[in-house]
Amino acid sequence: MTNTALELFCTRIVDAGRLTQDDVRELAREILPDGIMGRDEADLLLALDRAVADIHEGFSAFVTAEVVNFAVYGERPTGIITREMSAWLAASIAGRKGPTALGSRIAMEIVREAETSDETLIAFALKAKSALAKSLAKSLTENTADKAAACSPGRLPCAA
Repeated sequence: MTNTALELFCTRIVDAGRLTQDDVRELAREILPDGIMGRDEADLLLALDRAVADIHEGFSAFVTAEVVNFAVYGERPTGIITREMSAWLAASIAGRKGPTALGSRIAMEIVREAETSDETLIAFALKAKSALAKSLAKSLTENTADKAAACSPGRLPCAA
């Protein structure tokens, strides 16, 4: 079943190029008041995360909670991530370029919350977490190098 309100919301956010705290409230209260009801809704939210760079942090918390709730408790058998569910989750979270930070977080939270998870999702979650950690470490190293280059001898203050 298509959630037209969610599709219109996603289109508006992509056109605006940002997702604000007010948008997160609207999403939670008006568009998905009962949570995610199908895979297509989860897919739209994960695609929105990849499509928009300027996203309020509340969106990540909301989407993580909703996707975990749907995957673990909304699908049957309850609490069990089957091979088929695992394949869908891995494909949806990864997209074309691999998981975002939000996708990595969702995968880890599902594995943590579910009673049993298929090994495919467990392996995917661990790889996603590792890739995210490497990306963050690289970003931190580059940022530190940029700060060090900006500091010249004899110039105060320099906190590199």
